[in-house]
Amino acid sequence: MLGSIFTTGGVQIIRLDLHMGFSSVFLLLIWFHPLTDLISRPNKARIRVDGQAAFEHVTQLVSFGPRPPGSLGISQAQSYIKSALKKIKLEVEEQDFLASTPNGPISMKNIIAKTPVDQGQVIILASHYDTLLMKSMPFVGANDGGSSTGLLLELARVHSTLPREFTFWFVFFDGEEAQAQWSETDSLYGSRYFVEKLKMEGKASKIKAMILMDMIGDKDLRLERDLSSTPWLLELTQRSALELGYSKHLGTMSNAIQDDHVPFIKAGIPAVDLIDYDYGFNNVFWHTSNDTLDKISPQSLKIVGDIVVRVVEKLGVNR
Repeated sequence: MLGSIFTTGGVQIIRLDLHMGFSSVFLLLIWFHPLTDLISRPNKARIRVDGQAAFEHVTQLVSFGPRPPGSLGISQAQSYIKSALKKIKLEVEEQDFLASTPNGPISMKNIIAKTPVDQGQVIILASHYDTLLMKSMPFVGANDGGSSTGLLLELARVHSTLPREFTFWFVFFDGEEAQAQWSETDSLYGSRYFVEKLKMEGKASKIKAMILMDMIGDKDLRLERDLSSTPWLLELTQRSALELGYSKHLGTMSNAIQDDHVPFIKAGIPAVDLIDYDYGFNNVFWHTSNDTLDKISPQSLKIVGDIVVRVVEKLGVNR
């Protein structure tokens, strides 16, 4: 028996020649494998995201109290984040800048951890770690600022222990929240500064994708279909969630979200926002003193972490 294999138009044809005496016959076995299937097929090795470990990070961050830029709480959060990153042997950079805000100049700090070996292309996983300035009530931001930061620390741990196809940058943005009233100039201070510096240094072309997480700890998790995200990367994210059996955690409505991924998109860098913008019935807990630890679920953190890991795997197949 002789065989040959050739591929055309996404179809693999296997020819088997069967020799029987002075005669022979051949069989054609046709195997369809569309290009989209090849692109979406992830590495079989499963990466385990520990939702409880992420939740413990959130607990620590909340224990520092309110964490608006320039506060004692955010200073404690910065020390905690840097310490956690250094424990897993990542290179930690601090990006200090003076933000011009309606409340005057405020010192802010982005924290960037990088995997040590330069693989060429970079994937950024990101979160903001500041909380909204609320003078009228204590706001500890367990979900808004805390949940995504806790998960990002766990994802940094996960990716620091595995062989890597990319260089990873784990970026913790300061100043996502408005100081007075949300606008293009009063919001996203850390991500806007980060992207401008990236462009000045000529490094924007190195970024394959930016994956942002925000408000992802809600026990009733529903991730938005964000119209501000890069379409192909959003579809990759949605497909990843479906493949993992997380369809019930995908929102059915589309919404255009203004978040830390927007400066990247404006700079031509593919970016997606994983966000649950319905925190409590009709978003009742958002930006209130009720954004507390009891509303956060380790399982929700794990679900989002699993989705992010799957998206990264897919990006590795489609290099």
